Amino acid sequence: MTNPAAGTPAESTPTTTRIALLGAGNVGAEVARILLEERDELTERIGAVPELVGIAVRDLDSPRTVELPRELFTTDADALIDSADVVIELTGGLEPARTRILRALNAGKPVISGNKALLARHGAELHAAAEAAGTSISYEAAVAGAIPIVRPMLDSLSGDRVNRVLGIMNGTTNYILDQMDTTGASFDDALAEAQRLGFAEADPTADVEGHDAASKVAILGGIAFHSSYTIDDVYCRGITGVTAEDVEAAREAGYVIKLLGVAERVADDGDPGQPSGVNLRVVPTMLPRKHPLAGVHGAFNAVFVEAENAGELMFYGPGAGGAPTASAVMGDLVAALRRSVAGGPGVGPSFHADLPATSVDGVRTSFSLTLLCPDRTGVLSAISTVFAEHGVSISTMQQRDLPADDQYPGQRLAELRIVTHQARNADLVNTVEAIRGLDVVLDLRGLIRVENPS
Repeated sequence: MTNPAAGTPAESTPTTTRIALLGAGNVGAEVARILLEERDELTERIGAVPELVGIAVRDLDSPRTVELPRELFTTDADALIDSADVVIELTGGLEPARTRILRALNAGKPVISGNKALLARHGAELHAAAEAAGTSISYEAAVAGAIPIVRPMLDSLSGDRVNRVLGIMNGTTNYILDQMDTTGASFDDALAEAQRLGFAEADPTADVEGHDAASKVAILGGIAFHSSYTIDDVYCRGITGVTAEDVEAAREAGYVIKLLGVAERVADDGDPGQPSGVNLRVVPTMLPRKHPLAGVHGAFNAVFVEAENAGELMFYGPGAGGAPTASAVMGDLVAALRRSVAGGPGVGPSFHADLPATSVDGVRTSFSLTLLCPDRTGVLSAISTVFAEHGVSISTMQQRDLPADDQYPGQRLAELRIVTHQARNADLVNTVEAIRGLDVVLDLRGLIRVENPS
């Protein structure tokens, strides 16, 4: 075959590449629109004609966000896969998506997917199938929407040593926390507004409990550290426990609360139970307002990368939405088709390092906590003693006198806001549990991790 990308004469006819699209939701419909409306421009970029031969859906009559030719739709996904040269999977979920992707890969067909849940559960299996068949699976759309982060990690930073990746990887939770910070809204009110605007689903559990971000951390952590991880390796805590009082206290201290996804190297610090490896976690975190991620507002996403030689890099942009995410899908598609035209397979990520996923216990971090205490002699001494006994030191402590409370009649009350120095997470957790048991502590709330300035 003459290679159109290598200077084919103008009168030559480019070859045609048959594309199967699985799914026609917000993203799938936008991908179909781009393929149909921009076919000529895409042909020039690819060196072959991208022909959308069909769209597999569950229900032929479901309403679509984009008007598309009805003759393209089918409910026979297997037949469509078999008829195509490349497959785009945008259906979501574990099955039948896994079986369909394996069907395409085993037949040597490149696959483009945005299915973060599947990749975070079965990524190693899918990569192995692609390598065995001499083809590729690409998934830029699975992490942070339109933000180009997967390919930069795979290619641009492949010769560097990444030490940490942290980011805002879920637009719904960022919108909610941003509303709580900028307007003083409660969690419930901010969530309701996010649902009204379409940023949150009717059932927002996957977002607000952190599961969506955890899938992305598993995927991105595997690429960054050349190791294979699943969502089970990610310590996850969502934002449902974050209150308006927590957000206000953070603001007064010069911080903003964000749900951060983190993947970082954890060195062996002499604890035989804490081997060198990578810790993966999703946790609400207090960020100093001067940190680059603190300025990420609304439903936007951002990923902050710390590398040995490149230093600090930040990738920022829309983290969701039909058209933005379709842009990431099309980037993968064009790259895969250009490789196909040139006669070469894609190169997948390397998992040679095989760094273990470590427990969050050994991570060095800081805690912020708020204590309700009686305002009397001996309270500070008792609290300080507990911190000292557990080897945790206090960075800052602020006291605020409170008005009388009917729940504690006859007592003068004080609120203590404490931020610790960095310590092992396990030691901090043990300290907090011991503090809870003190007679001089009436209530402990506002327990949030603190990200120190880089």
